[in-house]
Amino acid sequence: MKLKVLIADDEQLARQSIALLLQQESTIVQIVQAADGRQAMAMFEQHKPDLVFLDIQMPGLTGIELASYFCNKAVVVFVTAYDQFAITAFELDAIDYLLKPFDDDRFQQSLQRAINRIREHQLSDLTRVSDVIRQLQQDSGRRYKSKLIIKDPGRIRLQDVDQIDFIRGAGNYAEIHLFDKKVLLHRATMSTLEQQLDPHIFTRIHRSVIIRQACISELRLNERGDYTVILKDGQQFSLSRQNKHKLEQLLA
Repeated sequence: MKLKVLIADDEQLARQSIALLLQQESTIVQIVQAADGRQAMAMFEQHKPDLVFLDIQMPGLTGIELASYFCNKAVVVFVTAYDQFAITAFELDAIDYLLKPFDDDRFQQSLQRAINRIREHQLSDLTRVSDVIRQLQQDSGRRYKSKLIIKDPGRIRLQDVDQIDFIRGAGNYAEIHLFDKKVLLHRATMSTLEQQLDPHIFTRIHRSVIIRQACISELRLNERGDYTVILKDGQQFSLSRQNKHKLEQLLA
């Protein structure tokens, strides 16, 4: 497990002290620091830390304000000289509340508690993903896929078929074009995808193109008697001769 940590405190010495203690933990691969609340928010968005050590009284935004945003996205430990915010901190699901000054043993206790919480979250996320994938694979009663399992380095994406406009093939890979113009690269052949997608919704008009029928704007006939399929967003594809029999399906 490799962790990223954000330290947010307006006192430089306090940040440095925490950073030195964190450097002793082998699972931590990145430590970033912020000197005020707004910088902390920017650093959080940029680095996506797993664990945040938050002072409470900081310029810009307070630690309490930041925690209300961070707590659903990272594990939070408050580090402060003020004890009156402890109840609020735990209401925000902070894992710990360190009162300054603290000794190394107390800090290590808090750090291990945070690491254990992160590990539990990661295991829970993996379990949920595995359950969804297993259900998709075991759903033998459904012939056509409602989601495609797309594997990227370090993660598995479950892509809703309903969001696909068209697919363009390239060897053993396929470009999946979504309605929001995003493009995903999926390791699968066009033949495999054609079998997985409902033919009442998707049509393979060419050996390298599968389109959603609802995205079709018009079919245009050229001088050679061939058709061009034009989508609502202006994309154009040739309808191959061997797929001309699918015209009735497209026009239905």
